[in-house]
Amino acid sequence: MDFIIEAVIKAVKDLYQTDIDANAVNLQETRKEFEGQVTVVTFPFTKVSRKGPEQTGTEIGEYLKANVNEVASFNVIKGFLNISVADEYWLAQLNNTILTKDFAVAKPNGRKVMVEYSSPNTNKPLHLGHIRNNLLGFSLSEILAAAGYEVVKANLVNDRGIHICKSMLAWQQFGNGETPQSSGLKGDHLAGKYYVWFDKAYKQQIIELIEEGQTEEEAKKNAPLIKQAQEMLQKWEAGDEEVISLWKTMNGWVYDGFAETYKALGVSFDKYYYESDTYLLGKDIVEEGLQKGVFFKKEDGSVWIDLTADGLDQKLVLRADGTSVYITQDLGTAQLKYNDFHMDESIYVVGNEQDYHFKVLFLILDKLGKSWAKGLYHLSYGMVDLPSGKMKSREGTVVDADDLMADMYSTAKEQTDAAGKVEGLSDSEKDALYHTIGMGALKYFLLKVDPKKRLLFDPNESVDFQGHTGPFIQYTHARIKSVLAKAGYTGATPTLTNELDGVERDLIVSLTKFPETIIEAAKGHSPAVIANYVYEVAKNYNKFYHEKSINQAETEDLKQFRMQLSAATATVINRSMKLLGIEVPERM
Repeated sequence: MDFIIEAVIKAVKDLYQTDIDANAVNLQETRKEFEGQVTVVTFPFTKVSRKGPEQTGTEIGEYLKANVNEVASFNVIKGFLNISVADEYWLAQLNNTILTKDFAVAKPNGRKVMVEYSSPNTNKPLHLGHIRNNLLGFSLSEILAAAGYEVVKANLVNDRGIHICKSMLAWQQFGNGETPQSSGLKGDHLAGKYYVWFDKAYKQQIIELIEEGQTEEEAKKNAPLIKQAQEMLQKWEAGDEEVISLWKTMNGWVYDGFAETYKALGVSFDKYYYESDTYLLGKDIVEEGLQKGVFFKKEDGSVWIDLTADGLDQKLVLRADGTSVYITQDLGTAQLKYNDFHMDESIYVVGNEQDYHFKVLFLILDKLGKSWAKGLYHLSYGMVDLPSGKMKSREGTVVDADDLMADMYSTAKEQTDAAGKVEGLSDSEKDALYHTIGMGALKYFLLKVDPKKRLLFDPNESVDFQGHTGPFIQYTHARIKSVLAKAGYTGATPTLTNELDGVERDLIVSLTKFPETIIEAAKGHSPAVIANYVYEVAKNYNKFYHEKSINQAETEDLKQFRMQLSAATATVINRSMKLLGIEVPERM
């Protein structure tokens, strides 16, 4: 609240003949057990007042009440000055700020940011971990755009390597020409089927070789299937036409499957990068690092960087035979991305098992003198666990994304029907509602938790209409829309003369925080900030709804005001949920 900061600066100047700047004024939200909306911490001013914090707070409070129209009253608790802001201010905020089309619409800040997320392998379908990755990446992109950034949503597809060749080889040997069309399987599921097939056959060969007298390590190296996969990879790298043709065909199937999953998840991308195009790029950077003395060569010809002085270890950046390792490719891809877009910030949405890798990558780029390395950020997120036995798994080890979304639809249908929230809806409307609620439950549950934390996802808990869930917030939005339709809301601005009730004021106060919440979420790279904010808004509205009648309000102006407040709340809920990639229904 800029007007309070300015008023406190003037108060300190007039009371204690001292100039202070805005950074010296620490404003906090008033704790719920005390009266007021804004709290000023008075301890920093005791040096200039030469009085205790309580007396200093009282003197500043009396000055504000006498000189600032917006300050209705104050109270001092120890070193904290709690200010009650006048109702006229909150009503003006509602009419002149919250209800305008420009509310919480940030002006372009001139900064460009790339968010790279998803990064799937083309040998299997997306799984539960990918869902958290995609939702975080997409939501963060929406939040950054709302905060005024120009955003590029990127996807680096891992479409080459030994794991891809395993699926290709298994299809070649066991597939009998099977296609997505002939099998009825999505293309990514078909590729995943043959990856699992390879793994089973490979393990069987290992067992047989161990029985013949080989050690486990020998058997893993000598199994015919792994040798054939390695040979296929070498042919791919040599540009063998038959191998490349099969690779293009099977990857094409997988991309079609991914597209379906991305559409169902509601995520999208502006730019795709492919590992098959980028895996050789880092070699030029390795040469550059050798010339600058950042890297060194060992006797066998391999290239390394020594990061022990930075608390890390020595890191291989190019093998002795001249082939690249993961970090080689990542160095090149980082340079390519910057060359393409010249962004101020580049965010990698990748699980926390890669924390060390990104620490090394960013440090190397910084040591190479890349000016843009300071703008690199790893959005590290924790794993998602499921209660055992809650969800079937196609491969027996990981939960398939498509299966999970289908399960969420079923769970939403079951709980929505049981709650009686589909009366009067057609079958197609019910179907759309089940999808909206199921996906809202899934997305909200995964996004409300700080990205860094590991979480346990319970499908049934996520669809609870009374809990800290997406459906609770969705239902609040639908309730508001229903109330406004029944009350005949016209959007007229009432002339309200009576005082605001506490629940009305609390609701307006929570709505005014939307713009600063977007900025906070963008700076912290955390959709959880938006998720928890919109939950508080929904809770405040439900308290207001249960305590205050709209249709039976004492005056027409009061009825119009409460409808206006309801409409503003619906808009903020809708926009907040959109930042999370979640739809809100008009009725349920």
